[in-house]
Amino acid sequence: MFIQMISAVILSFLLSFFAIPALIKIAHEKGVFDIPAKRKLHFAPIPSFGGIVFFASVILSICMFVPFGSDQEMQYYVAAAVLIFFIGLKDDIIAISAWKKLVGQLFAAFILVYMGGFQINSLYGFLGIQQLDPIMTTLFSFLTILVIINAFNLIDGVNGLAGGLSIIALLFFGTLFYKNGNYGYSILAFSTAASVIAFLFYNVTPAKIFMGDTGSLFIGLTNSVLIIKFINTDFSSVSDLRISENAALGFAAIFVPLVDTLRVFAIRLTNGKSPFDPDTNHIHHLLLSKGLTHNKVTLLLTSKAVISLLIAYFLQPFGINVILLSLVSFAGLFLIYARAIHVPLIIDSISKKDKVGSVKTSQQSNKEEPSLGGTVIFKN
Repeated sequence: MFIQMISAVILSFLLSFFAIPALIKIAHEKGVFDIPAKRKLHFAPIPSFGGIVFFASVILSICMFVPFGSDQEMQYYVAAAVLIFFIGLKDDIIAISAWKKLVGQLFAAFILVYMGGFQINSLYGFLGIQQLDPIMTTLFSFLTILVIINAFNLIDGVNGLAGGLSIIALLFFGTLFYKNGNYGYSILAFSTAASVIAFLFYNVTPAKIFMGDTGSLFIGLTNSVLIIKFINTDFSSVSDLRISENAALGFAAIFVPLVDTLRVFAIRLTNGKSPFDPDTNHIHHLLLSKGLTHNKVTLLLTSKAVISLLIAYFLQPFGINVILLSLVSFAGLFLIYARAIHVPLIIDSISKKDKVGSVKTSQQSNKEEPSLGGTVIFKN
């Protein structure tokens, strides 16, 4: 399977790398852009269909190199991915409401949970809870998928951030699945990572293209499937992996977007607002307001993600509760640091070139929210 995996990675990377310039050209010829607006910090119209290449390259790689006979549930991932792709694509072209997006995501979750068997039936000792009854298993599985999908959608507010955070998780899952012999899921993780890496060549500041909801929802769905599969996989046969706290490690891999989403939702609910109302309370907004450039924000938050994963890995002997308490404490300290720092004048002196295509507080950060979003069509 090593040859198949390498072939899938190469195919996914090359298809994405060479398809994106074509997408950019088509967007400019047809006048389809994300337009600068009041809550957006980029200054020029930027195409936002980068997620199309994620879907095309990953699904093609899976269909070519993953034998569905050995990973039968993979076909249900493909079905859910097709649904999520069209939801994101429509929202990138014509804005749809939060509830319509949520209904579509619920259908995708239904496919995964009921037909694909992607379920979490235990909390593995978190707060002393072990096995869940069937009703709680279903509810918690649905909730996990929905939260992870939207966590990547909401964190997509700075160039390279959602992509960088997803790459960390994808490489982690891909490596462990490969060493454990779960080759189908290894191919899924690595081919997605390869596509996102290719995309980042065009997304770093100044960005030529955004991933849009098409991309952020897709990588969120993919990570939700990988996490649930990871939690339910026995890695004890590979002694050098030293994986004993699957659930803690799985959520640690996406801890940055996950904890930021839960924190922002809590703030909105505390203020009597809908959790889907857009605002500027995300961690990347805070760091930008302190004067950091967009590239520095991305570097800082991806570094936080790596440290979170290392904390979880090395604290496994102490159990899931100690791991999660340590991760929450680290997140709290990071938030204090983010509120305390200040880099004077940088935010005011960023060149227009650096700002072009840098932050989307609507459509990536504004469209951060499942409630709003939708690429504005710019007609010449």
